[in-house]
Order: sequence, then structure tokens, then C-alpha cells
Amino acid sequence: MIRKHVFKWVIVSVVMAGFVGCTGTPEKKTLSVEQKIDSLLTEMTLEEKVTMIHANASFTTGAVPRLGIPEWTMSDGPHGVRKEHGRGWVGSESPEYFATYLPVGVSLASTWNPELGYTFGQVLGEEARYRGKDVILGPGINILRTPLNGRNFEYMSEDPYLISKMVVGYIKGVQDQNVAACVKHYLANNQETDRNTVSVEMSERTLREIYLPGFAAAVKDGGVYTLMGAYNKFRGQYCTHHEYLINKVLKDELGFEGAVISDWGAVHNTLEALKFGTDVEMGTDLSQGDKKDYTKFFMGDTVISLVKSGTISESLINDKVRRILRVMYKTNVIGGEKRMEGSFNTPEHQAAALKIAEEAIVLLKNEGNLLPLNKSMLKNVAVIGANASRKQGGGGGSSQVNAKYEITPLQGIEKVLFENVEVTYAEGYEVTRNAKINTDKIKEAAEAAKNADASILVCGWVHGYTDLWNDNAYDAESVDKPNMFLPFGQDELINAVLKVNPNTIIVIMGGGPVDMTRWESKAKAIVFAGYPGMEGGTAIARVIFGDVNPSGKLTMTFPKRLEDSPAHAIGEYPGKDNVVYYNEGIMVGYRYFDTKKVEPQFPFGHGLSYTTFLYENLQLTKGDNQSVIATVTVRNTGSRPGAEVMQLYVKDVESSVERPDKELKGFQKVFLQPGESKDIILTLSVDAFRFFDEKKMEWVLEPGKFQVMAGSSSRDIRLTKEIEL
Repeated sequence: MIRKHVFKWVIVSVVMAGFVGCTGTPEKKTLSVEQKIDSLLTEMTLEEKVTMIHANASFTTGAVPRLGIPEWTMSDGPHGVRKEHGRGWVGSESPEYFATYLPVGVSLASTWNPELGYTFGQVLGEEARYRGKDVILGPGINILRTPLNGRNFEYMSEDPYLISKMVVGYIKGVQDQNVAACVKHYLANNQETDRNTVSVEMSERTLREIYLPGFAAAVKDGGVYTLMGAYNKFRGQYCTHHEYLINKVLKDELGFEGAVISDWGAVHNTLEALKFGTDVEMGTDLSQGDKKDYTKFFMGDTVISLVKSGTISESLINDKVRRILRVMYKTNVIGGEKRMEGSFNTPEHQAAALKIAEEAIVLLKNEGNLLPLNKSMLKNVAVIGANASRKQGGGGGSSQVNAKYEITPLQGIEKVLFENVEVTYAEGYEVTRNAKINTDKIKEAAEAAKNADASILVCGWVHGYTDLWNDNAYDAESVDKPNMFLPFGQDELINAVLKVNPNTIIVIMGGGPVDMTRWESKAKAIVFAGYPGMEGGTAIARVIFGDVNPSGKLTMTFPKRLEDSPAHAIGEYPGKDNVVYYNEGIMVGYRYFDTKKVEPQFPFGHGLSYTTFLYENLQLTKGDNQSVIATVTVRNTGSRPGAEVMQLYVKDVESSVERPDKELKGFQKVFLQPGESKDIILTLSVDAFRFFDEKKMEWVLEPGKFQVMAGSSSRDIRLTKEIEL
């Protein structure tokens, strides 16, 4: 009898499951997510499906209220939830919308700490969730091909392996908060000049070895839910609706099951968008505001007509809606599961911003151990430079953050020194449209430096603001820098200050390298701070005065001159007649500098410490499936606690194709007390030794000898061993 009752209950449950609606009753949970999506698709009209695949406001797509499907709400940006945008880009000034301003992407990557990538994403996800966002439009991971790219600050590195390791934690941190991450910009969006029209031409090997790996890692290792197409063309076709890049590579080869979202206004053709992988078309016309007719988008009413005429199969639309619904279920936007509540600008978030900033700061030069400064020996300090008092969070374009607060370098220094030391501030230069030199301010700054016990000059780039775009913007969306020289007469300022106080510490703010040839040889201490976020000034001060031992490493090569960079050395930037040829191929960044023996100002992976590290006992053993297990002992031989990033590079001793002098294939950051040592064990999979064979259209391992190198940068190799595979 008991068995009969159980059998009867199973039958009833199955039968009842077939009659429940889509709102998620206990019986409905017996259905898989895909089955639930099937059910929704059968109930939706064509018009309802189409409203979901294009915007219905600045940052939302259309809803289907009768089926319990809400608007899908998105937000910039990659290092902080952007100020609120409604139907007309109305920004709210309510304090609850002032977000945590995290260090930018290039600063996050400068930590070389994947665990902080997760922390970063977690903060971003919690704040997006608190603000009711379903998708956060980040991370940005495009390769830093040229120092001039206006969006380098948003991205991470010139190296695909470093990007691949840093992006995974970021994505998981966001998505664990019931918010979809959106990796961008797919693909080869490496310049802002002509970004809406330029076609990128590159070899298949270059695509596979340099520009694709970060996105592949985001999909396969990070499980990213959404991806944003780039504005530019690739081999003549717009990236946002690209038959090869999206249909074949992304969705077929990589198995991406999420939604492809266009950048705003990046769709140009209805049929291509429908056939070649665009799932959601976004875009905004600022001039029309509330009056914009979103049904007239390329993926709007025209789609309905095409389906009804038989020109396009409704199955194409179903696939796009399925992908959107799949992400909605995964993030509990629909399905009846409770969403995480999120939190906003908590002390924990602020502490995370500080920690990331501290580990991101890179000590480039420290001649004579000028740093750290001894607070007890100082009576007065001169702080010089407009960037010392300038807040950066509101600039940069779509990544701008309405920060709850932002500690400038000047405020950070004053806070660390308390009232025991007199701090004198001199602006030194003005951030103006015409970038003119203000000689009076230079004289004032030199006088302040001359009379101070210590002098700190904060220079560099500035985040472009909306009113500076297309005129005098630096580190901003939609424009590239005109050159690598510091604007606003900063070179003249630095030389004038160093002349009267050779011990001046130079702090560089910005998203990438600057030309230092006019003064680098005279400077004893140089610090690269990036854009370190809302607690950046605190972090800079703590590094300068020794409360924090710097451990950041460069994620890009700092060339001496712009023409030393590969894209510029071969004359392939920004292109001609709306075509740019990536003829440097795989020789991007340090791969070029090290292979072609071009001396950089500071190499990839470089970053000094206030302590010293000894590398010992590199051992290589063969593992399974052509893998190699590398063991290195790193010892802190100095007197301060500190962290070192041990970097593993691989070189193919003899190859049938041109390969770089070395390629990063492993790294680990290790924190050590004075005298302490740790064994670092890293497994190099077979992928670390392969190259992409264009004739075979597959990855190939050529048998032979390989060198495995352990070092502190690409130019500071401490140990080398050879192994045959």
C-alpha cells in the first residue's frame, strides 16, 4: 500500500507540473530552466519577444508584464556603479546614489592579485544589486596596443595571460551577487580614434594568441553571463554583428550561452544583427530624451515585419530571447528565487577600495632609497601639482563614478602627517582647454619645493570630462591622446622643481605611460599611481611614508618614446582610409620590446619594493598531458614585510614560426615577513608551450627544448632552466 501511495503522488506531481503557470510555484521547480524558458516562449507573442531584444529606455530593455518578465536594467561601469540614468539621462543627486569609486581596471591588474579581482567584483556586484541593476557593464579587457588609447585606463594589460587571470575573479565576484557581468569590448577595440568606422585587420594567429584569450577565459573560466560587442569593424564587418567573431568563435567554439549586448548605437544593420549574433540592441539619442521612439531601432518593429513576411525565421528571435531569459533566471531576475539585497558604500567597500589601491601602486624608481620618507624627520612638506588636489572619479566618459567621497593625494598626505608637519600646496599647472604653460605657477611651485624638507610632485594625465571631449581630453572615452608628452607644461614644471630640490618624489596619475625622457634621469623616485579610486590619496600617502610597502607591478611596457611602441614603430596607428593593419602581429608590448631588443623606460612586470627578494632553486618536472610543474623558492632578504610577484616566462628555443623572446605563462603574488621564504609551485599546462598554426587552424606543440624563466619583470629574470617536451 505504501508503494502505491508513493506512485500515485509521483503521477499527481507530474500532472500538476504541466498545469502550473510561469510565476514559479513549488511544483514548477521540477522543470529545468530551459523547460521554463520553452514554456515562456510558447506564451509570448512575436511583439513581446521583439520588445525584449532592444532598449526601451537609456539603460533598460522592454518588459513583458503579463508573464512576469520585468525590464532588464543595466548600468555602467567597470569600476563603480554610474550615476542614475532614467528615460532621458536624468542624473539623481540623492546621496544614496553616490557610489564606491574603485581603482580603475589598469590599477586592479597592477595588483597582480586575482583574489583582489574577486573582491573588486563583489563590491561592484553588491552595489549594483543595491541599486536594482541586473547587468553591470564591465569588466573591460581590451589589449593595450598603443599608449595613446583613451580607454587604456579601463582595460587591464598588454598581456593576454595576465588579463585572463584577473578577469575571472572580477566576473565571479559580480555574478555571485545575482548581477550579470558584461565583458567588453569584443573585439579589438584598441583605439578610440575612428572607433565607429575603423576596420581592424589582423592575422588569425594574432587573434588567437593576443586578442581573444581574455574573452575566452571570461567565457570558459569566468562563466560570464553577458558580453558587449565593440564599435569598430573586424575584417570589414561590424563587431557587434559579426558572423565569424560571434556566431562561429564566441557561440559555437567557446560555447557562450549568454546574451550579446551591443554598445550604445553599435548596431548598423537589421539583417546582420539578427543573423550574426546580436541579442540586445542598446542605444540612446541624447537630443530626443523622453521622445525617442525605441521601436524604430534596427531590432525594433522592422523585425516584426521581417518575421511576418517570412524573410526571417522566428527561431532567430527565440534564440535571442532565450539567452536573455537564461541570464534572468541565473541572476534571479525571474523565477521566484529571492535576489540578494546588496549593499552600498559600506565601510567594507571603502576598505576594499583602499586595499586594492595600496597593492596597485607601482614604485618605478627609488634611487638611493629616497623612499619611504621618514615622517619623524620632517617639519614641512611641499605638495605640488594640480593632480594632487584634483578629483578624478567624475571623468573618463561612460565609466564616470559619482563617488561618495574621493581622497586626493593632497588630502591623503595631510591625513597621514596629521598636524605634526606643515604641508604647503602649490598647483604648479592648470588643467585648461588650451594646455598652456603657466610660468607664474611654476615659479611658485619651485619656491615651495626649495624651502621644504620634502617635495612631492603629483603629475600625469587627467580623466577627460564631458565638456573636454574632442578638444583637450585625456584618458577618456571617444578620444585618444595626441602624444605621450605630459600636457599643461608639466615637463617644464618637473624640471624646475627638480632643479631646486633633486630629492622631489614624482607621482604619476593616469591610465598609462608618459614620455619621461626630458626629466627621468634627474628624478630619484618615481611612483605610478594609476587612477587609484576613492581612497587613492590615502594609499599614495601610505606608500610614500612607508606605512605600506609597495607591491604593484606594471601591466604594460613604459616606452621611452611613443615611436618605440610596436604599433607606432611600424606606422600602423591609427590607420588609413578607415583601415588599421595590426602588422606587428603577436609582437605586442613586451613581446616586441624584448624580442627586438628595444630598451623600454620601464619594462612589463616591473615594480620595486622597500625590501629585497631572493629567488632560489628553480625546479622543473614533467606532469600529465605535456604539462610542466615549476617550483621556485622566494625569500624576503630585507628588513621589512613585503610582497613579491614571481613571474614565469616561457621561451621556445627553436621554432618553425617566429615566436617572442618570452611570454608570461604563470605568476603568483607572495607575502613574506623579513627572512621568511616560501616555495611557489605553478603548473604550466601544455597551452603554455603551444602556438596557433594558421595552416592547420589549430594549436600546436612542436617537440623541442623550452626555457622556463622566473623573474621579477620581463627584463629582470633571476632563474632559468630548460626542459624538453
